Amino acid sequence: MPNQEFVCTFAGHRQVFESKIEEKIRNALESLVEMGSRLVFLNGGMGQFDALCAGAVRWLKKKHPEKDIQLCLVIPYFSGKLNADRSFFQSLYDEILMPDGVEYAHYKAAIPKRNRWMVDQADCLISYIIRQYGGAYQTCRYAMKKSIPIINVAKGAPQCLK
Repeated sequence: MPNQEFVCTFAGHRQVFESKIEEKIRNALESLVEMGSRLVFLNGGMGQFDALCAGAVRWLKKKHPEKDIQLCLVIPYFSGKLNADRSFFQSLYDEILMPDGVEYAHYKAAIPKRNRWMVDQADCLISYIIRQYGGAYQTCRYAMKKSIPIINVAKGAPQCLK
């Protein structure tokens, strides 16, 4: 087993229109278990796909207690909800972080900037892409340009990332 940290991030549409997607996410995560001695999963925490991925990482942590698996929430900007529900978020994630410089971006630019940062850290990206537009699609295109391996769990995935 490699003795290094392996980082995986997620990119997917806010809504998921496919049954059994959680099983596909779990299978994708399971395929990464031996990729490093420490696995770090970066999650944007926005939408249904991110929530399903976070749940699948928690499942992976329970299934493999012998592994050092971390789930990190990467926020694009500070929000009142995060402060009001801090203990709730801390119970769900091992770490909550904001990339340097994102806090100065306009809120509409902060999410794409955060997404690019997550890809820049990643060794792999798990995606749910079913259409060729939107922020998740742009994030996957950025990962492709950087030659980051992408596991698209969406039905009919190969056509989606051209």
